[in-house]
Amino acid sequence: MQLPQPFVDKMKSLLGQEWEELLSSWDLPIKQGLRVNTLKVGVTEFLKLSPFALEPIPWTDDGFYYSTEERPAKFTYHQAGLYYLQEPSAMAPATCLGIEPGDRVLDLCAAPGGKSTQLAALMQGRGLLVSNDNSEDRVKALIWNLERWGATNCVVTNETPERLARYFPAFFDKILVDAPCSGEGMFRKNERATKSWNNYNSITCGAMQKEILEQAALMLRPDGKMLYSTCTFAPEENEEILVNFLKSHDDFTLSPLPFYSGWETGRSEWVEGGAIAHLLENTRRLWPHKIRGEGHFLALLQKNGERTQNVETPSQGSIACPALTEFMLANLTKILPGPFIQQGQHLYQVPVGIPDLKGLKVPRPGWYLGILKNNRFEPSQALAMGLRFQDVQRTVSFAPLEIMVTKYLKGETLLVEGQRGWTLVCVEEFPLGWAKQTGDNLKNNYPASWRLGNWG
Repeated sequence: MQLPQPFVDKMKSLLGQEWEELLSSWDLPIKQGLRVNTLKVGVTEFLKLSPFALEPIPWTDDGFYYSTEERPAKFTYHQAGLYYLQEPSAMAPATCLGIEPGDRVLDLCAAPGGKSTQLAALMQGRGLLVSNDNSEDRVKALIWNLERWGATNCVVTNETPERLARYFPAFFDKILVDAPCSGEGMFRKNERATKSWNNYNSITCGAMQKEILEQAALMLRPDGKMLYSTCTFAPEENEEILVNFLKSHDDFTLSPLPFYSGWETGRSEWVEGGAIAHLLENTRRLWPHKIRGEGHFLALLQKNGERTQNVETPSQGSIACPALTEFMLANLTKILPGPFIQQGQHLYQVPVGIPDLKGLKVPRPGWYLGILKNNRFEPSQALAMGLRFQDVQRTVSFAPLEIMVTKYLKGETLLVEGQRGWTLVCVEEFPLGWAKQTGDNLKNNYPASWRLGNWG
């Protein structure tokens, strides 16, 4: 690994003899992580189903290390959304935010969606999750991951923090700011990070981080919590950002975070913190030579003030859609509660409590249910992934290694007899997608962009 020389010189100065320990750790294999989707399956049940040798990650109940010899991205359970492949240290921020079902949560810099899927699982379908990213290209991956995950209480926005703050003043109970950074903690994992370091350095990133944190603070309600994290070692993007923020925001303080084996406090000696430098003891640094994971920084900010009851925002109203009602009565075992909105031909179930977002770029205003075609409703892949086996009248389920699963994921018609109508195709009763039963075969409705060869 070719490291930028200015980075090497700086880290030698900061770490002294410890620099050699950090450098040596980068010669070791990368640690791979898998996080179970508890929206779909309990951890205990998944461990019984799993074909992989797994070892618990200490700082999250649903995360596990797996061997580099394993290929979970190629296994059917991945396409069924039973787990997310995530670097182990990256599982820490969402865990430390203290999410509770029913919270209003913002993931401000969310793409590609790993932390948003973790937040959604912690919320267990209750409350409101707004997942935002200001990159139009990156937000596509965010949507795909959330839909595969089966998140039904999520709104995806594609905005700058400044514009978002105008719509959500003092609104959220919890905010995750996984800030864009120089990526020094990911040098071992991502060679591109070393190549872009000279242009995407601490000066550039620090200015962005400061502004993002300022806007996030406006969206946090009194007594709310905001988790700031980066995957860089640079004090200018970590301790210094926090010290400067606290100096100008006397309504915030740093709350203590847990300690796990190998976790360390932030380095107050690296910044001019003055009277508040001692608060950096509440922040955490994850070092690759101390833990089985990459570099990360975590800080939990608490907004002072008396917590008041959430004020319900004006309802957007719910449309009546006879075609959707007809579909639900004919194909589901339950009626979705709504409220429903229609954008063009597309139908969504929107989370309760979301304000009017007119004027914002909102590629997913809620759970995408499907499309209206000639006054008929055609269900979406997102609807399939957000349902359970028992929610659908006609289902077919295969074992993970059956040839029928491979055929379905390739988009092929399945020679399976059954009752005519929309059918949910599953693996071990976990949804994969829709097919249309015609009598002696299942006409495949699996999206082309999801098919084998386009993922893993």
